[in-house]
Amino acid sequence: MSERFRSGIVAVVGRPNVGKSTLVNALVGQKVAIVSNKPQTTRRDVRAIWNTTSAQVVFTDTPGFHKPQTLLGVRLNDLVGDAVEGVDVVVQVVDAAAGVGRGDAFVYQQKVRPAGARSICVVNKIDALHGHAEVPQLAAAGDLGEFDEVVPASAKNGKGVGMLRELILERLPEGPALYPIDEVTDQPLETRLAEVIREKALHVTHQEVPHSIAVVIEETEHEDGLMKIHATLVVERDSQKGIEIGKGGRTLKTIGARAREEIELLVGSKVFLDLRVKVLKEWQRDPRALERLGF
Repeated sequence: MSERFRSGIVAVVGRPNVGKSTLVNALVGQKVAIVSNKPQTTRRDVRAIWNTTSAQVVFTDTPGFHKPQTLLGVRLNDLVGDAVEGVDVVVQVVDAAAGVGRGDAFVYQQKVRPAGARSICVVNKIDALHGHAEVPQLAAAGDLGEFDEVVPASAKNGKGVGMLRELILERLPEGPALYPIDEVTDQPLETRLAEVIREKALHVTHQEVPHSIAVVIEETEHEDGLMKIHATLVVERDSQKGIEIGKGGRTLKTIGARAREEIELLVGSKVFLDLRVKVLKEWQRDPRALERLGF
């Protein structure tokens, strides 16, 4: 291995729904983190690994940092705090389409500045702007704090992603790979399976349900080239259970079909997916329920 090999950890932070997970997937060149247009889609500090012949970058995708209203929200904020400790670079993502504002300043003051690491601000979703509308957003991003760089980008179409990679690499120390060079994430397979199912549920359910959905993989089996997965979608109320199942079970079937298609690509085999829905009252506020669900 070359003496000039570089490696390091990069925390990606920002308020909810600014496109952090989409950006991380773009940076590593494949889907590792689930994505939806619902705030607080990311609930774990997902590590996505980008390998080149001369470097390994470990991106930590974090939950959106916000003012929490539930115990789950408090624990997600704690994850962000843990994720920025001791990293080499912090990337703060802001949403150019929604406008840079007080929420972004809150993230910078609470998480980026205290980290004491090299920092880059990514002004995401510039594809949604027209003409010179990105100029004031770039200026507002620069006013948030003392960033090394402010980078306009679109995680959706890839604009600015290559430049961002180069800026990150320049700021990493020389050192050996932190993970095996053929790995793209440190997430256990069961976690990835649960997240794929939750992503599909987020895409097809109503606005009142998303925050209340959790997924538990109950059992997996391998048999003659077939992977059998038994999973439970956990919600907080009986009305939400009805929404998840849908009339005649149609919503649950749609979730299962979409999840199975992606999981088959992930595991490289045929998949039988058995989905059930269970009510766990107010689990986002219940410490024991959160422990059972892995938070």
